[in-house]
Amino acid sequence: MSSRTSRGIAYERLPCEDGIDTAREGSLDSDIASQNAIHDEFPDRQRVEQSLLRKVDLRMSILVLIYVLNYIDRNNAAAARLRGFEDDLHLEGQQFNTILSILYVGYTLMQVPSNMYLNKIGRPSIYLPTCMAIWGFISVLTGTTKGFLGALCTRFFLGFVEAAFFPGALFLLSKWYKRRELGQRTAILSCGIMISNAFGSLLASAILDGMDGIMGFAAWRWLFYIEGSMTICVAICAIFILPDFPTTTTTCSWLTTEEQALAQLRMEEDVGEDDETEFSKGGGESGLKQAFSDWKVWWLALAMASLNVLLSFNAFFPTLSATLGYSSTVSLLLCSPPWLFATRVAFLTSRHSDATGERFGHIVVPLLVGIAGFMMAMATMNTAVRYLSLFLMAQSYTAFVVYWAWASNSIPHPTSKRAVALAFINAFSSLGNIIGSYVWPKSWGPSYWNSYAICIGSGALCIIMSWIFRQHLMRLNQEIEAKKTEGGLSKDFTYLL
Repeated sequence: MSSRTSRGIAYERLPCEDGIDTAREGSLDSDIASQNAIHDEFPDRQRVEQSLLRKVDLRMSILVLIYVLNYIDRNNAAAARLRGFEDDLHLEGQQFNTILSILYVGYTLMQVPSNMYLNKIGRPSIYLPTCMAIWGFISVLTGTTKGFLGALCTRFFLGFVEAAFFPGALFLLSKWYKRRELGQRTAILSCGIMISNAFGSLLASAILDGMDGIMGFAAWRWLFYIEGSMTICVAICAIFILPDFPTTTTTCSWLTTEEQALAQLRMEEDVGEDDETEFSKGGGESGLKQAFSDWKVWWLALAMASLNVLLSFNAFFPTLSATLGYSSTVSLLLCSPPWLFATRVAFLTSRHSDATGERFGHIVVPLLVGIAGFMMAMATMNTAVRYLSLFLMAQSYTAFVVYWAWASNSIPHPTSKRAVALAFINAFSSLGNIIGSYVWPKSWGPSYWNSYAICIGSGALCIIMSWIFRQHLMRLNQEIEAKKTEGGLSKDFTYLL
């Protein structure tokens, strides 16, 4: 035993203390050796990493276009409603709302199996575009329907196939980007929703105005024909652009050997190779069990379901715009500026969230601003005030964008668990969309006071749940820090708050 001095008092060291110091020194030596090995393999790492990210960003950018078309195909029924969709299909009562909500039933059922399958095959470059082409074809078929039952079937299968894209895209991003790089990329992807709402309404306005009666078809049928065909064309191009996972990209003409190796190393550094190795042996089944036994996954799913109820105004945005008293064409055109504004806000907010490593505040502030917009719409029927309220409502989608980055950050490993967790969160939260489809009945218009009140309540619930989740992550970070201090751990993983 050796002696040491603490606060001027000498005492004999215990054998166990020597062992702890030896472990710490061994861990430090191991870290130094590992860092030296990495430096030897990538002596000019910064240049290689910049080149890698630039190439990956360029290829991933097509995900935004796919998501734009995904939401256009999902929400075009709202625009078709303004030009005879309900009358031609002889819809009554809540049948239109049922057509909207049935999409999310199929959407909910397919997401977890889809992401498990994607994780197993490791070929998103084939799987995602194939699903995209199929949902484009189904969208075209929607234009051929003659009644409620036909529209109900096409919308169900549209959601069933569309379910593969968003959780699959999030999973693909999480396989290429580090946690602190993921927020902005997730934001750019999620901005596809707002871009689709902005330009989708402009496209719908042009089609509904210019195609009515062409070849004997109503304008709303041309809306489905044209937009579905666009989706199929982009799907074919996406096969040649989208990357696979770093671990399944064995032969790649667009990355150098050095860049491929660094892509895999970055993910190991970010989430820890030991965790990956431990859980990947169980494959998808292990990931399913791990995801469903983690209460954080259920909590996030419920919080985002509440958030989706608040955001249900999105599917009825043309209807809310029509309450301003203008024609159907002008009402569609007026939908565009609020979503362009929301896109800008979401991009800047998510970028700042990444830079600061903070999530909770960047979620709560847009929600509070959105709630203020709902209150403004409840308080008056003044045209200017209600149109301003649409801007405030639209920017609340920023919370959705940042929330997905937070969810991805909070379930970092293993990949099989993350694949199932992201899909389940998106699937379960779609229940909010199903509920939201019935929050805006015509009988509550044109003021929609009750609808806005429900949105405010669901927003408040989301804020409370987010605060509780943040407090839990703070405690986890304290435990991680304690383990580092006591055990000499060198990993710098912490949850983003």
